[in-house]
Amino acid sequence: MDKLLEKLKEYLHMETEIPFDEFSEYYRTLIEELNLKFNDLNNDDRVKALYICSIVQSNADARAKESKVNAKAFKKMSAKCAFWADAIKFNLGKSGMSSEEIEKATEEINENI
Repeated sequence: MDKLLEKLKEYLHMETEIPFDEFSEYYRTLIEELNLKFNDLNNDDRVKALYICSIVQSNADARAKESKVNAKAFKKMSAKCAFWADAIKFNLGKSGMSSEEIEKATEEINENI
């Protein structure tokens, strides 16, 4: 998750929007990583994954409204990220983190970006 988070930080500091292909590739890498390693992630990495999913989801939502050509693809990306965000929150809760602790942990990541 560290590598994906570092790349996300880079994207968030950019002045311009990344092209659809690059956004789509980042999204595919994120989903692939979650599919392969989700059960092995520790809580710290799950919080990072939650943060990344929420940022990608909100960006996909915004882009779906702006792009007629890729709106359907962006909506699918957003839905998949929402699914993963819910799954991550559920697992963090099962491991003993309260929703307040989860929110605080994601806010800390946001403050450090």
